[in-house]
Formats: sequence, C-alpha cells, structure tokens
Amino acid sequence: MVRLNILLIIISLMIAACSFAPEQKENIKLNGGYYQDDGPPTRESTDPKDIVDAIPREESPSRYGNIPYTVFGKRYYPIKSSMGYREIGEASWYGKKFHGRKTSSGEVYDMYKMTAAHKTLPLPTYVRVRRIDTGETVVVRVNDRGPFLKGRIIDLSYAAAQRIGLVKLGKANVEVVAIDKVDELVLPRASGRFLEAAHFRLPENAEHLRERLLSKGLTLVDIITEKAGEIVYYRVRVGPIEEKQSLDQYIFTIQSVTGVSPTEVLQ
Repeated sequence: MVRLNILLIIISLMIAACSFAPEQKENIKLNGGYYQDDGPPTRESTDPKDIVDAIPREESPSRYGNIPYTVFGKRYYPIKSSMGYREIGEASWYGKKFHGRKTSSGEVYDMYKMTAAHKTLPLPTYVRVRRIDTGETVVVRVNDRGPFLKGRIIDLSYAAAQRIGLVKLGKANVEVVAIDKVDELVLPRASGRFLEAAHFRLPENAEHLRERLLSKGLTLVDIITEKAGEIVYYRVRVGPIEEKQSLDQYIFTIQSVTGVSPTEVLQ
C-alpha cells in the first residue's frame, strides 16, 4: 500500500509538471530586461540587424496551437481570422533559454528568425510591429503562444526585438497590425474619427465583439490595450472613419450588436 501511494504521488507530480509547460516563459521572474536565465546569446554568431523581415506568404493553418487552451487557470480562444486585426499594448521578448525548443505550433524556436508569440492570433499570422515612441518597425511571423503577463500583447524573438531596440529596454508600447494580404504590407491608417463600441476586462470578450462587428461588414475594428494601475482594459474601437462619412450608419451597426450607443473617441 505504501509503494502504491508513493507511485500515485510521483504520477501526480509528473502531471503537474507537464501542465506548466505551456506557460514556462511566464513562470520565471523578470531579471532586468528579460526573464531570469534567459536573455541574448552568450556569443553572437549572427548580427540581428542583418536579418531581413519575415516575408508574408500564403500558408495553411498550423496543425497545432489553434485550439482553445488554458494557462494559469485562464481560458484562451484563438481567433479564426486575423483580417483587420490591430492592437496597441506592451511588447516583450524571449531569447536563448528557449532557443531550440518547440513552439506552440510545433515548430522549433529560433531566436535569430523574425517570429513572435501571441495569445490568440491564428498560427501562423504575419504582423507588422511598430514601436510607438520611436516608430521603428519589424515584420514577424507569429508561430507561438504568449505572453501571459498582464498588459503584454506580443512576445518577439531576440532578432525581432533587437531590430526595434527592445533587447536592453525589455518592453515597450507597440502597435501590432496583421498583414491581410501577402503582397501588401499594411501601412499606417489615415487619420479620422473613432467610435468605441465597448471595453472589457477580459481580452476574449473584446475579441468576440470584434469578430461580431467584422461579420456586420465593419472592416476597421481594433482592440486597444490600456493599463490603469494594475487593471488592464481592452477597448474595441471602429475607425478611422473619414470626415466626409456619416457616423450614423456606423453607430446604428454597432448598436445593433452591443445594444448601446458607441462613444466617439480620439485615436
């Protein structure tokens, strides 16, 4: 009986260890600009500045990483399409500790490739990441899941982070825009008016509303991440709406989905 109990304890510990594998990047205390025991390579074999952006191309969805999953007791639901996706929030990066390990898509993580991790974008998805304060940009291929720390929306590879000056800084506010067509990099959108449809504490609720608005024919629907102290809000915005366009049809469409009238906001 004692041996049986010991065996059961060992099995339980093994299962518990496996259950933490998906969130290993978030299970490590930050040390300066990167995770403890992580960071840039000990010896640079390739200059990241010489690595070109990821080149968008048509790809089939990954066999792995595109189904709902749970991390830290929270359920995430990957979205089916990245069309029209735009989000503003914090970017971080991961490096040598995970170099050579498998990503959520089943591919091997290479810190010298222009890749990234995102919680819900389809795997793979190509996105343009623009640093808000400097305007520096990089195009990456999303093939992994994360980051799971509050307020962070994307984890860049070491090479991608180096390109926009994120390695020493550790994190920065960025704009992430999906590249909808393989032959056209999405450029910054024109100025105009914006309507906030709703805001949420849970990102999956914001993404669900975004998908519903897209299904109603509204193509410019963004999720803006905003931190207020320790609280993170996910604001669903429609725009920019050109000055010559009437807001009435947009307001009517949004209200038909949410049940309340949207609020006009600044970008």
